[in-house]
Amino acid sequence: MNKGERTRKDIIDKAFLMAGDIGLEAVSLGALASETGLSKSGLFAHFKSKEALQLEVIDEVTRRFTNSVMRPALTQPRGEPRVRVFFERYLDWIAHSRPNGGCMYMSLFHEYDDRPGPVRDRLVASHFDFCNTLSRIVSAARDEGHFRPDVDVDLFVFEFNGIEMAYHHQLKFLQVPRALELARAAFEHLLARCRAPSDQLT
Repeated sequence: MNKGERTRKDIIDKAFLMAGDIGLEAVSLGALASETGLSKSGLFAHFKSKEALQLEVIDEVTRRFTNSVMRPALTQPRGEPRVRVFFERYLDWIAHSRPNGGCMYMSLFHEYDDRPGPVRDRLVASHFDFCNTLSRIVSAARDEGHFRPDVDVDLFVFEFNGIEMAYHHQLKFLQVPRALELARAAFEHLLARCRAPSDQLT
């Protein structure tokens, strides 16, 4: 990595942290210049606009999420073990991906749910990629005989996301001490409803 690439990475890392504190929309080139000690013209050499910077931050969130959650899950055996690791890695991401906790994706979803444009479009595309990956993992669990043949994959993904969002809300906003325990209990109920009878397992 050359000096220019390192500088660009340092800028994106700082913007990632700032977005977690003040929201991505508030991360302007001027504010970032103050945080990094670089000039606005220096920042402009790397990012031609605020929107270009925002898109890079979203790509960085996606890269970190992929490395922290999706790739470790995909190394696990097909079926329920892979679903479980995906869930646990996502819980860990929510608790530890930012210095003060919380999922950057969920914060950005709330920030941009009513803001049309390229930034929202990039977020939507990233989330659909996540949901499609999870759908394939759940479908594989069904194909392996771990889940019932009639499991509704879309409903599973919906409930999976709902549990993670509820965990984020209780952990970050309400600071409920039992948040992790409750999230895991809800997930176990979801698995129990979807699991194939033991005499059907191969």
